[in-house]
Amino acid sequence: MLKLGDKAPDFKLKNTDGNDVKLTDFYGQKVILWFYPKASTPG
Repeated sequence: MLKLGDKAPDFKLKNTDGNDVKLTDFYGQKVILWFYPKASTPG
């Protein structure tokens, strides 16, 4: 579990075009991570 002030670990996800995007691709830039835990699910 991350705590306030912790650095996010590197991770890789697919963007809307199906291409891999890594957090390290944005090194030196400000990044906002936004999560939708129940997006596109029946719950």
